[in-house]
Amino acid sequence: MAVFLFPNRMKDTDLAVTRHAAQQLRSLSVPVISVTGNERELDGLGVTFLPEAEAFTAADHVVTVGGDGTLLRAAPSCVRANKPVLGINLGRTGFLATCEVEEMPEKLSLLARGDYRLAQRSLLQAAAPGCGWQGLALNDVAIFGASRLHPMDYAVFCDGMPVSRFRSDGLIIATPTGSTAYSFSAGGPILDAEVRAMVLTPVCAHGMRTAPLVFSAGRRLCIQAEAENRTDVSACTDSQNSCILPPGARVEVEVAKQTLQLIVFSQAEQFRAIENKLMRR
Repeated sequence: MAVFLFPNRMKDTDLAVTRHAAQQLRSLSVPVISVTGNERELDGLGVTFLPEAEAFTAADHVVTVGGDGTLLRAAPSCVRANKPVLGINLGRTGFLATCEVEEMPEKLSLLARGDYRLAQRSLLQAAAPGCGWQGLALNDVAIFGASRLHPMDYAVFCDGMPVSRFRSDGLIIATPTGSTAYSFSAGGPILDAEVRAMVLTPVCAHGMRTAPLVFSAGRRLCIQAEAENRTDVSACTDSQNSCILPPGARVEVEVAKQTLQLIVFSQAEQFRAIENKLMRR
């Protein structure tokens, strides 16, 4: 079993935590892979250095070192390579990166023994027909006016049927995993991560009866930026892969066929994170 350590140098600036993780894994006789360029900080540990794409292919497991954003950045490559991922949390929240630094000895030992389960987290597939843009999201697809200076008008369709119209700053379509992230901040509900569904949450909508909507995973949503809007629309997946679309453009969103394999050590990890990291703030 080989582990690819995927650090965030903005969080682990001198790779001290990554080095500590490598030392623990090597003491457990687990081969460690890192990306080319980390040789100086990880020297003397018997680490194999490869280009990033090759590292995802060669590893059996991926361990990110940073926060939820680091795991989100690694997620598309993990999905493409069909590799499970564990996140070591150096961030503020840690809903995805659930291994705290002080838990590393215990959880890396469990990983080495194969004493874990894989939680299949659903993803969203987004595309803008005719504009050449598509993306995969573990947390959410967000659609906003490119200028952010005034609200925009959006029409929402489900399986081709009109659902509602919103005049708002934007719309968020979230997975159950992402229901604790941006969607929650905008007033959306928290879903059990095991549920197969999508949540549509309007952001700062102009209406007294505007509420988030939950759709079955088998549905296909279409968000159309009304042609009368004065500015372009920005669409992005997990705050990373973005594009600018003209008024009248459509964004189609559905649950992807692929899933992300998240390494967990307890079936209650999501609820423990909700209790400790949301409710007690």
